[in-house]
Amino acid sequence: MSHELWFHTPAADWFEALPLGNGHLGAKVFGRIAEERIVLNLDDVWSGDGPRTLTVTDGPAVLADVRQMLLDEGDQLAATERTRALQGPLVESYQPLADLLIRATGEPQDYRRGLDLHTGIAAVDYTVDGARFRRETYVSTPDQVMVWTITADRPGSIDLDLELTSQHPVEAEVADGIYGVVGHAPSDLTIEYRQSPDPIRYEEGRGIGFGVALRAIKQNGTATVTDQGVAVRGADSLTVVLSAASTFAGWKVSPGRDPLVALREATAAVNAVSVEKLRGRHLDDHVSLYERAELRLGEPVDLPTDERIRSVAAGRNDPDLVALAVNFGRYLLMASSRPGTQAANLQGIWNQDRRPMWASDWTNNINTQMNYWPADLTGLAECFHPLTDLLEGLAESGAETARILYGAPGWVSHHNADIWRATWPVGDGGDDPVWSMCATCGVWLTAHLMEHYRFQQDQDWLRDRAYPLIAGAAEFVLWMLVEDGDGRLQFVPSTAPEHHFVLPSGEKASVDLTSTYDSWLIRELFANLVEAEAALGLSSELAARAAAARDRLPGIRVTPDGRLHEWPTDWQPSEPQHRHQSHLYGLYPGAEIDPDRTPEWAAAARASLELRTSGATNGGWTAAWLVALWARLYEPEKASAVIGDYLSRLVSDNLLHRDGDIFQIDANFGMTGCIPELLIQSHTDTIRLLPALPADWPDGSFRGLRARGGLSFDVTWRDGRITAATVRAARSGTHRIAVAGDLVTVTLTAGEQLDLIRAA
Repeated sequence: MSHELWFHTPAADWFEALPLGNGHLGAKVFGRIAEERIVLNLDDVWSGDGPRTLTVTDGPAVLADVRQMLLDEGDQLAATERTRALQGPLVESYQPLADLLIRATGEPQDYRRGLDLHTGIAAVDYTVDGARFRRETYVSTPDQVMVWTITADRPGSIDLDLELTSQHPVEAEVADGIYGVVGHAPSDLTIEYRQSPDPIRYEEGRGIGFGVALRAIKQNGTATVTDQGVAVRGADSLTVVLSAASTFAGWKVSPGRDPLVALREATAAVNAVSVEKLRGRHLDDHVSLYERAELRLGEPVDLPTDERIRSVAAGRNDPDLVALAVNFGRYLLMASSRPGTQAANLQGIWNQDRRPMWASDWTNNINTQMNYWPADLTGLAECFHPLTDLLEGLAESGAETARILYGAPGWVSHHNADIWRATWPVGDGGDDPVWSMCATCGVWLTAHLMEHYRFQQDQDWLRDRAYPLIAGAAEFVLWMLVEDGDGRLQFVPSTAPEHHFVLPSGEKASVDLTSTYDSWLIRELFANLVEAEAALGLSSELAARAAAARDRLPGIRVTPDGRLHEWPTDWQPSEPQHRHQSHLYGLYPGAEIDPDRTPEWAAAARASLELRTSGATNGGWTAAWLVALWARLYEPEKASAVIGDYLSRLVSDNLLHRDGDIFQIDANFGMTGCIPELLIQSHTDTIRLLPALPADWPDGSFRGLRARGGLSFDVTWRDGRITAATVRAARSGTHRIAVAGDLVTVTLTAGEQLDLIRAA
């Protein structure tokens, strides 16, 4: 059952509803019978009315003050407070779109609700008054519509009413048998953690407009369309085709003013589809992506998903549930990030609140990055493309931010971004620099570009899209480096994301000279620039400067008690079990720390990790990161314990991350990217198969997991020993592979397949 979530009851709330999507249009299906609710989202419906202007007028002077406070005066507290003057406007918030309500009568019996990950179809089966009904919902990528169907084994049994509602002010529109609504998202909105007497503001002619159109196709019976909705009576079957569009016209301009334009676009979409081909076209697209990779662990467990989660919480080992979580994460990435869409945000594309937690934005000091950890590793390269699009927008916006705030060339992106491509430290002077003042978020994002290249080996993409972004980030960092009294190059201002240190006075600060986190990022950026140029046959003055500067960066230091430094001084941490593991970036997702190559650093990372994890895991995305960190240290049992805790405590009944009333999809994506680190690692010059297999996964297999260098692997194991292993090459090359205790070197041509261990 590692490819299906299923239940005996409808969803109790939005968290437990089943997610569907095509990257642009998202839906969450409750599975209720009397009053079904399908919550709709559109990836480009956000608050706001166009890009904001950064009004900081004295940025370079503020930067000079901060540098003097740190380099000359050693006053971290004053420097922290001074950086508030660099803050610009807060980000806008991702918005809900509308709800499709479906009302019917009767008390259901023999109820079953499920989501088939393999097909991308959510289904509800039930009986009312002796008639058996089946409802199916899916969101089609080829046709850009949501489809809801109902069939019955008794003719004429379908009686129901359809209505569209929204939290935004909307008006109904009816034309030529098409029912729809039009409205606007808020033109101004106060982010959820700020107080305001009027936090959600609508203004005529401002804000992103939207239209939702619905077409009902019945077999027999009647369908009456009015501005109240659609009333269906006595039908044998019914297909509802829904589309939505917005007036968003790009991040650099204000949106179009007339939501009827969006409705006409949505109406054209529902009228253009061939109903007979809808399901087949959806399946062809979805299955072709989903089947590229899978994970199987242990024996399938044929129990409802919610019961399995409770069983794990009670102490039962269920490896198949771990596999389901990984397969589900791949499904979620397919549903929330496709070519041409916005990148997956803090909640993917699913949001029910006008003031969602942390704006449901792109949070770029770990969370956005974590969303894309599974993409290349699990065979979803196309789903990575929206991240490249996001970075190109951030780079264009961030060039202006770099100039205004720092007088610097290149581009910068700080902690938060939104659809209008905000790149400055946000807060208008009122947010804590501990998270707002993180000027290397763009640097981390560029690391994904080189990783994507390492997996895909696409030189055209590297040259045309990735390299300019990497070079621009390097230009900014090189300008920001300043020499200290010992001749080292310091990146100032610097933070360890979201973690304060405690000064001897007892006061908390967060801004200092180069943190270990920033050291790892800058070292990696400069190395990536040199690697990219080598791959492209380039040799620029910029790369030469970067290579020379790398040798002058502060060294990676170990404390007297054996931990990695987090800040230049071994300050007392404000939270010893802090949720961010930023100073361990060099272990994961970076690749500089390795037990075999850098044993001293690995030992220091282990000591740091032991301290960080001495309490309860703080949140789902933190748990995901811990899994990969333990995997890279060859500590499978510690990683497995984190996974078990996550599945028993930090997920909703549908396996979506839930921590109280907080949903962040980065936990799901993070687990999907980190669990495979226990099974395959390729971040060094040796590809390792089953490098850290937990003892409670004695039997299993994976298919289609990728390695850097353009390789994919199928591996089967029994009693903890590999019984079959096959490698396929997308590009020609020579590779070292550690498999079943042996180290083999293989040379493969593009398209070649080789059995490393042949199944008996």
